[in-house]
Amino acid sequence: MLTLQITLTFFATSVLLALSPGPDNVFVLLHSAVHGRRAGLLVVLGLCTGLLFHTAAVALGLAALFAASAAAFTVLKLLGAAYLVWLAWGAWNAPVGIHDEARSAPMSAAQTYGRGVLMNITNPKVAIFFLAFLPQFADPARGPVALQIIALGAVFIAAALLTFSTIAWFAAGFGQVFKRSLRAQRVLNRIASVVFVGLALRLATAQR
Repeated sequence: MLTLQITLTFFATSVLLALSPGPDNVFVLLHSAVHGRRAGLLVVLGLCTGLLFHTAAVALGLAALFAASAAAFTVLKLLGAAYLVWLAWGAWNAPVGIHDEARSAPMSAAQTYGRGVLMNITNPKVAIFFLAFLPQFADPARGPVALQIIALGAVFIAAALLTFSTIAWFAAGFGQVFKRSLRAQRVLNRIASVVFVGLALRLATAQR
């Protein structure tokens, strides 16, 4: 199985990767700033649940088959891009102000969590990344590779959970400042919408 040195090296690398700009941490930052700390942390849990799916796919060899299929890659990335556009539309038209928020039905915990899961699973780049990244730290001499991949996936999820939760915590505090001003709320919603559109375009034009 994994040695302590490999585990610590992999964890440190995973934290740095989670901090690098990408759809997931940008999504966490914006969602936390707009909807608050609780919603941000629920999205983080959803994203990490999606990583379980990608870990299992690599361990079972499904990601290799997926990476070899141009059609599957295209379908999934377009679904992911469409979902991001839908989020952009919701952010652009989100209500502002205390009275508007009272009239609008907030998302439930399950809906917020599900948004994170869907965001992660519909990003085919995560599957390709896991397929290329995890096996580099596995060695058949240390035992079954599939079990090592699962262990590495668990370490990566722990690193992502720590990093994304920290981002959510501080972004929510930043968002509270904006919520004191109706104009600032509108600006924050517009920024979130534009960023989601940008992420959608980036995903739609992504290559394997």
